Amino acid sequence: MFNILVVEDQKNMRESLVIAFKRAGYHVDSVENGEKAVKLQKDHFYDLVMVDLKMEDMDGLEVLSHVKDINPSTEVVVMTAFGTIDSAIQAMRKGAYDYVTKPFQLSEILSVTERALEKKRLLDKVNNLQREIKEKYQFEGVIGNSPVMMRVLNILMELTNSESTVLITGESGTGKELVARAIHNNSRRNNKPFVVVNCGALPESLQESELFGHVMGSFTGAVKDKKGIFLEAQGGTLFLDEIGEVSLSSQVKLLRFLQNGEIRRVGDTKPVFLDVRIIVATNKDLDEATKNGSFRKDLFYRLNVIRIHLPPLMERKEDIPVLTNHFLNVYSNKLGKKQPEISGDAMALLLNYAWPGNVRELENVIERAVTLVNGNKITGDDLALESIQSTDTINVMTEMGGIRAALAQQERKTIIEFLRRCAGNRKQAASNLGISTTTLWRKMKEYQIIPKTSYNTEET
Repeated sequence: MFNILVVEDQKNMRESLVIAFKRAGYHVDSVENGEKAVKLQKDHFYDLVMVDLKMEDMDGLEVLSHVKDINPSTEVVVMTAFGTIDSAIQAMRKGAYDYVTKPFQLSEILSVTERALEKKRLLDKVNNLQREIKEKYQFEGVIGNSPVMMRVLNILMELTNSESTVLITGESGTGKELVARAIHNNSRRNNKPFVVVNCGALPESLQESELFGHVMGSFTGAVKDKKGIFLEAQGGTLFLDEIGEVSLSSQVKLLRFLQNGEIRRVGDTKPVFLDVRIIVATNKDLDEATKNGSFRKDLFYRLNVIRIHLPPLMERKEDIPVLTNHFLNVYSNKLGKKQPEISGDAMALLLNYAWPGNVRELENVIERAVTLVNGNKITGDDLALESIQSTDTINVMTEMGGIRAALAQQERKTIIEFLRRCAGNRKQAASNLGISTTTLWRKMKEYQIIPKTSYNTEET
């Protein structure tokens, strides 16, 4: 239901408008002067303000200015018996949706109101979609507070105004496509196509045709023209994953595009010039590939303009609690569940697991746990990790006489480490650990961790 505020000093007119709006299904408040209107606007949200132009204490244009300052999305319709072109222009310049002159039919006011609220509804929808897109894509999945990930995020911020070719390296599951998408969505091309191609999934015999297109009759089976993936990405970004799997013949064509911005479809004699940004990724060592001849050196140099390396999750364990909390939030929202806490023993297991599948595997583990957990806390048993103990943890188990004692020791050390990194800030440490401040305080009491601003990880 839309909320409307009527600001009118004439009682009969004010009451007539209130009755008409209520009959039309709107929620309505009314005041007799501008000062009350501004005060009410500060404490309540209104979709539309219907304001009289001529009032003694504060005229309608002043009210309009205050309303727009408080909430720019509120639509305003100005009413007056003194209709002049000058006052109409002033009202529109200050952001009024429309301007109506008295006397008027209530049906006219309702029609203007309906149009104003429809405009607001559409604008709100657009703004919400833009906000969702921004929240969803801006550096989505590029999460972490480890030094290496902070460097990656700094590079991504520097790339927002860049058109350079980017080479992303790293093991499978480290988030290479997410980085590529973040680069695209924070560039001037963000409203153009982002096309993803897994080069390893393209048969070598069809790579040139799939990537660059072909003309009818250029080879057996070419029964019609094919525009190709490059043309689909026109104006936007083409992300070539597993670039190390591209055939040498396709490498030649890719090099020509990077040099001249042109492609040539299979069987075509005319070049096609395109505006496409290239981002590539690989889990192979392209330096080694250039040495053994499977990858062209000149192409490698063209691709290796900006290089971003994503390390395996095992090399940035301090990101695991942050990523865990992120995935807990994502999948709780998807499933319509209250976000469960992650227990200390579960976090200890996550920190000591080898993560051969990297961030992708962690995401899958958390999704499964959120889906199947009974209650509001995920324990180690809910994680279903097959191999969870590191050598250090196994040694601790032996020394302390069992798995529960080992996990408690690991949990205590983890809490102290995160408190140390956060300079004793319990709220920040709890957030990074993916637990509530209440849980953190209880654990500190349980493990006799004394609150202070400096923590020693060797503390016993």
